[in-house]
Amino acid sequence: MTEQHSKARHRRSRTALAVGVPLALTASGVLAYGTDLGLLGSGAQQRASAATAAAPSWATAAADGFASVNSLGQNGTYGGRDGQVVTVRTQADLEKYATAAEPYVIVVAGTINMNPVGKEIKVQSDKTIVGSGTSGHIVGGGFFLGSGVHNVIIRNLTIRDSYQGVWNDKDHDFDAVQMDGAHHVWIDHNDLRHMADGLIDVRKDSTNVTVSWNKLSQNNKTFGIGWTDNVKTDITVHHNWFRETEQRNPSTDNAAHAHLYNNFLEDVAGTDIKSSYGNYSRGKTAMVLENSYFQGMTNPVIKDGTATLVQRGNVFSGTSGRNESGGSAFDPKSYYAYSADAAANVPSVVKSGAGPRSSIGTTAAGGSSGTVSTKAATLTVAKDGSGQYSTVQAAVDAVPANNPSRVVIQVKPGTYREAVTVPVNKPHVTIVGTGASRKDTVIVEGHAAGMTKPGGGTYGTPGSATLSVKADDTQLRNLSVTNDFNEGANQSLSGHQAVALLTQADQVFLDSLIITGDQDTLEMETAAKGALGRVYVKNSYIVGNVDFIFGRGTAVIDRSVITLRKRWDGTSAGYVTAPSTEANRKGILITDSTVNGDVGNGSFFLGRNWHPGGDTTVDPQTTVRETSLSAAIKSTPWSDMGGFPWKDDRFAEYRNTGAGAGSASSDRPQLTDAQAAGQEVADWLGNWTPTAS
Repeated sequence: MTEQHSKARHRRSRTALAVGVPLALTASGVLAYGTDLGLLGSGAQQRASAATAAAPSWATAAADGFASVNSLGQNGTYGGRDGQVVTVRTQADLEKYATAAEPYVIVVAGTINMNPVGKEIKVQSDKTIVGSGTSGHIVGGGFFLGSGVHNVIIRNLTIRDSYQGVWNDKDHDFDAVQMDGAHHVWIDHNDLRHMADGLIDVRKDSTNVTVSWNKLSQNNKTFGIGWTDNVKTDITVHHNWFRETEQRNPSTDNAAHAHLYNNFLEDVAGTDIKSSYGNYSRGKTAMVLENSYFQGMTNPVIKDGTATLVQRGNVFSGTSGRNESGGSAFDPKSYYAYSADAAANVPSVVKSGAGPRSSIGTTAAGGSSGTVSTKAATLTVAKDGSGQYSTVQAAVDAVPANNPSRVVIQVKPGTYREAVTVPVNKPHVTIVGTGASRKDTVIVEGHAAGMTKPGGGTYGTPGSATLSVKADDTQLRNLSVTNDFNEGANQSLSGHQAVALLTQADQVFLDSLIITGDQDTLEMETAAKGALGRVYVKNSYIVGNVDFIFGRGTAVIDRSVITLRKRWDGTSAGYVTAPSTEANRKGILITDSTVNGDVGNGSFFLGRNWHPGGDTTVDPQTTVRETSLSAAIKSTPWSDMGGFPWKDDRFAEYRNTGAGAGSASSDRPQLTDAQAAGQEVADWLGNWTPTAS
C-alpha cells in the first residue's frame, strides 16, 4: 500500500449498515473426484450420486416452545423429516414440493426470484423448507400456510425485498410468512427483511407456533399475531433480533398464551427508521415477557386495558415512552421446558446466533432428487515426499474447480518457500498445519511490490503476498505465514510493501496463525468494490511496522497479539492499521487483544485513514476496544493520511488498558457504552459464525 497525497476534503452522511448476506454458498454435498487426485482410491466414481438416504441431523430437528406441545392431533413440530430430502433451485421446483401432499425436506440452494412479485407459495402440511447454508434466498415473495396446514418448519432462509416503495403500504399484502388458521409451525434462523407488508403474520386462530433466532429488519409492520375474535393462539417468540423496524415487534392480539423471552429489540440512532413501539399486548392476550433487551426503543412495552402482561428480568437501555405491565398471565413451564439466558447477555448472544447459519442445510451434488452427505476430503502435503504433494500450491491446484464442499489440505511440519494462491473458484478450502505448534509449519516468500516479476512488470502490493486467499469460505489454521523481504538490503528498490497474507474474499477464518512482515503484513480486501469481505482472525500473532493491518475488508482481530517491530534501520515508528473501508461498511475491529513489541515508547500510531488514489467516497474505520496497549502507542493515536483528516473518518477506542491507553479527548475518541453495544464482533460478522472445519 502506498500513501496518497491528494488534498481533497470530503463530507458525507452516516447511515446504518444492514447486515450483509455472505457471498459464499456453503454446502455439504458430495465431492466427486477422479482417481487422478488420489482422494477416493482406485475404485472412486467419477460422479456424485444423489440418493434418498436418511435425513441428516439438521433435517430431523424439532421445534421447542409452543410448537413442541402435543395438541390438535399433532405431537410437536418436526416438518418433513419422514419424507424425501430434495434440493431446489427454481420457483417451479419449490412450488412442486412445497404444495405436495407428501412430506418433504426441501433444501433451497440459491436465489429464487418470485414471479409475480408478491407471490406466496401455499405450503402444505409436513414440510421442512430450509436454506442450504446461507445461500437460500427467496426474493420478492414468501410463503402462505392456510387453514388446517400443520407441522411446517421454515428455517435458515433469507426472505426479502417485496417492498413496493410505500412505507405504510395498505395495497400490497406481500408477507415473508403468513399463516391463516395453521398450527404447529416453527420459524427459525431466518433473515426476514424489506417486505411490502409483514415479515411474519400469525392470523386467524393459528396456534402452536414458535418463532426463534430470526433477524427481522428494514420493515414497518413487522410481526403481527392474532386478528381474530377468538382467544386461541399459543405462541413462543425467543432469541429474535428486531433491528430497524417501526411497529409490531410483535403486536399480539387475543392470544391465549404469548411467551416472549430473550429477544433483542434495537433502534439504532440516526437512521431513517424510528420505532413507534416494541412489544404490544392487546385484546385479551395473556403475555409473559422475560429476559429481553430493549436498546433505544420508543414505547418499548405497551398494553391495552383488556390485556395482561407480566414482565420480569428485562433490560431497558436508552428507551423512552411507555413501559407497561399489569395483571397475571400463566407459567410457560407448565406447557414446556425452557432455559432463558440472562438479559444482559442477550445482545451478544442474539447478534451472534440469529439468522441463517452456514452449518444448516445441504446441497445435492447431482440435482434435485436427494442428497448424500460426506466428510471433507483430505489432501496431504509434505516436503519429504511422504504426502500426496510436496508443495502447498500443488495441493490447492488439485482441488476441483467450484468444489461444492470442504477440502482440508493438511501440511506437515517444514518450511515451504513458495507463493500460494487459493483461487476464486475453489471455495471451502482449509489449509492446516499438522505440527504441535503454529511455528512448525511455515509458508514463506520474499516478494515486494517494486520487485520485477518473471516475465516482466512488478508485483505491486497485492501481488507481493506470500499467501493469497481469493475464495470464499477459506480457513487457515496452525501455520506461520511470512514475507521475509529484506528492506535494508533493497533500499534502492521503489516499493517496499511486502504482504505476507492477502484476503480478497468473504468468510475467511484465520485461526492460530503467526503472520509476519514489515510494511503491509496483512492485507484484507474484498473481491471487488461493493462486495462483502469478512475476515475473522482469532488467537493469532500479527507482526509488522507500517500499515501492517490494512485494506477495505470487514475484519475482526480477536484475542490476538499485535507485535510492533522496528524498521529496517533500527528506528521505532509506524502505524498499526490503515483501513480504506467503503462507506456503509464495517472496517477493522481489534478486540480483547494485546498490542506490544520491543520498540520505543510513544512511537506508533494505532492507525491512519487510507483513501486509495485520493478516493473521497471511502469511509475508513478502525475500532480498538478492550485491548491492552503498550507504552509504544502514542497519546494521540490516530494520524491523517494523504491530506485526508482522520477526524472526518471513523476511529475510536473503548475501555482499552495498559500504559498506552488514554482518556477521552478530541484527539482520542472513546465510544460510549451505547455506541460500543453496536460495535461488537457480531456486528462485524453478521449472520456468519466462524467454525473450524
